[in-house]
Amino acid sequence: MLLHDTALIYGRYLRQSLRSRFALLFGVLTPLLYLVFFGPLLTPLPLGAGGSSWQVLVPGLLLQLGLFGALFAGFTIIVEKGQGVVERMRVTPVSRLALLLGRVLRDATVFVFQAVLLVLAALVMGLRAPLAGILIGFAFVALLTLSLASLSYALGMTVRTPQEFGPLINMVSMPSMLLSGLMLPMTLAPGWLDVLSHFVPFRYLVDAVRDAYVGHYAGAHMLYGVLVAVGFAALAVTVGTRVFRTAGA
Repeated sequence: MLLHDTALIYGRYLRQSLRSRFALLFGVLTPLLYLVFFGPLLTPLPLGAGGSSWQVLVPGLLLQLGLFGALFAGFTIIVEKGQGVVERMRVTPVSRLALLLGRVLRDATVFVFQAVLLVLAALVMGLRAPLAGILIGFAFVALLTLSLASLSYALGMTVRTPQEFGPLINMVSMPSMLLSGLMLPMTLAPGWLDVLSHFVPFRYLVDAVRDAYVGHYAGAHMLYGVLVAVGFAALAVTVGTRVFRTAGA
């Protein structure tokens, strides 16, 4: 029943996304602009990391796509609450976990699709990375989306208005972007800032994907990245499901 219910919810929201093709393409615009206008500036710089500047920048842009897109996913559930959609779903026998999973799996599908478009553009601009590394990057995007979208929907279920939701998300997203090394490796930062960045879980995902893009699949970065990504996803889905069961009950 869980699989059946999840498939129903996933199909419903995926059809909504497919009807808005402009939004699908617009979501990749910001990282694409970084790629086009910021990427060439890094080409001559010694970044202190293995691989080319593209193998440093593109993994960060992939996770930036998941970070900002998934964190703001909760806006949609605030609208649905106002329209009574959430309550109508909650009175059905559909699993509460399915109500969450259907949504976050749709989000993961959308952001992985956008990640594919971004990587294709990067390949045209000069990115060279092993296929296995590129696929690992997509997997991390999916796990990050699963985690952050779950927490975003949970927050959206507990706040009353978008005016409450927006500042809370900005308070999380900006420090996360600056301290995770999305744009440049944190090893280039002063020692105290590098130490501080290790308290941000996204740092481990960025390091793992950068390792994958240069063909390193068995190092400490990959191990820590996988453990953090899977553990964070399990925790976020658990929290999100609990909120879907109790919010407004």
